[in-house]
Amino acid sequence: MEEKHRCFISYYHFDDQWYKETLVRWAKANDIFIDGSVDTGDIDDDNLTDEQIREIIRDEYLADTTVTIVLVGPNTKKRKHVDWEIYSSMFDGKKNKKSGIIVIMLPETNCSYVHAAHGEQKTVFPDIENWTSLSEQEYDYRYPFMPKRLLKNIKSGAKISVTTWDRLDSDKFKMMIDDAYNDRASCKYDFSLPMMRRNL
Repeated sequence: MEEKHRCFISYYHFDDQWYKETLVRWAKANDIFIDGSVDTGDIDDDNLTDEQIREIIRDEYLADTTVTIVLVGPNTKKRKHVDWEIYSSMFDGKKNKKSGIIVIMLPETNCSYVHAAHGEQKTVFPDIENWTSLSEQEYDYRYPFMPKRLLKNIKSGAKISVTTWDRLDSDKFKMMIDDAYNDRASCKYDFSLPMMRRNL
């Protein structure tokens, strides 16, 4: 295994704070990754403009991380801050270089599907014997709660792996993080969707 990476966790704070805190405790106990994400109350979003919030996320938090973990619950795709964090994770800027991305589907999405974009298919998901190519409609059916920016990039072939909460295993998740980190520079992200202006 490679060195421990600093990861940014993107999630809907109101719905999924428990999952974020549980993931961070588990990662610390198992020496999986270092948390570099925004906590509730870290950014005073009542007194800042949207552009100021985006700048803080991009330049103060994402600049120090190399892999973004997106926790997807039923309402995640409706949140503009999550969309901004995903966009900023994909963007190759001066202060923050683009990150590798991993998606964890939370139990409330009732998702049992996974997507292996790297070389870890058989090791991380040994119970899946046959991997098939999917049509765009099949991706939409399998991941109805996936944020649009992530889903569009997965469809276009960007190296974004998807797992589910119940499949988290320390050694396998470390491997997923290592692969996302190693492939981040060569990953071609799709920026054709405009950034969300408001919550849905």
